[in-house]
Amino acid sequence: MAFSAASSSLRHILDEYASQVSTTVEGLLAETRGRTQRELTEQLNGAARRMRQSADTEELAATLVDAASAFSPGAAFFRMEERTARGERIRGVAEEQSDRFAGLRVSLDAAPALAGAFESKDPVTAIAMAGEVSKELLEIAAGSADGKVLIVPLLVRGAVRGLLYCWGAADAAAVELLCEVAAAVWTGAEPITVVAPAPQIVQIAGAEKKAERPSWESLPAAEQQLHLRAQRAARVLAAEIRLQDAAAVQTGRTRRNLYGVLKERIDAARSQFREAYFTKCPTMVDYLHLEMVRTLAGEDTEGMGAEYPGPLA
Repeated sequence: MAFSAASSSLRHILDEYASQVSTTVEGLLAETRGRTQRELTEQLNGAARRMRQSADTEELAATLVDAASAFSPGAAFFRMEERTARGERIRGVAEEQSDRFAGLRVSLDAAPALAGAFESKDPVTAIAMAGEVSKELLEIAAGSADGKVLIVPLLVRGAVRGLLYCWGAADAAAVELLCEVAAAVWTGAEPITVVAPAPQIVQIAGAEKKAERPSWESLPAAEQQLHLRAQRAARVLAAEIRLQDAAAVQTGRTRRNLYGVLKERIDAARSQFREAYFTKCPTMVDYLHLEMVRTLAGEDTEGMGAEYPGPLA
């Protein structure tokens, strides 16, 4: 009986110990997940700050590649020259390969995967093989053991200005967010002149106050510049919300109530855009509304939620 009692007591002690260990492990895992999430957010925010501080598009492209290389074993940036991709910056390869990449020119006709990203204006995942990415590129950046590469277009004012090429176990979501921020900054990083492609002066439903909109060509130069700055600011504001509140954006999309989930952030951005641009120009368009619908809601206006106040008026 004494042995049985001791055995029972020992089992009880072991059960309690196992429970304590399990609780401790779960706590450590939760802490690790939280720390990882904070580190990821800080890493993305730091990259966004560096990109906003870029003096020109070359520095911006270099910063983008450096940031992307933290989320994939290797990354490279191509600047587009019509249907030719020109190698500009690469990370994750030896110095000799880096020098070769700087002089690389890849015709999209010889690289269907790059052509797919360029023509569709959407990210493309492809197999790293000569028939997909060209023999020359494959010799420099062979890709990963699983043979996959990720190609993300840098879309500026509706045109693909560059392609970000990543290989290995790339974090596609992080890389795409970085490209969105870079695209938002790109317009302000390059010299802007009134002969640059003009933004469309669009009619936004419900904006009765600004119902009659003149053509772009009829606007004074100073007003054109303000429109261009407003577009860039709207892209940056929307991209920052998606970057810094990625989890909340996903929740808002799932619930089709982005405004309800992100009300404080959206209201702050709207207030900033109104004060800086909307009230200072009689022809101003609520570019922020357009960018939030595009960037946050995926072109689904109803996804902003029933309580979303709509375009500024």
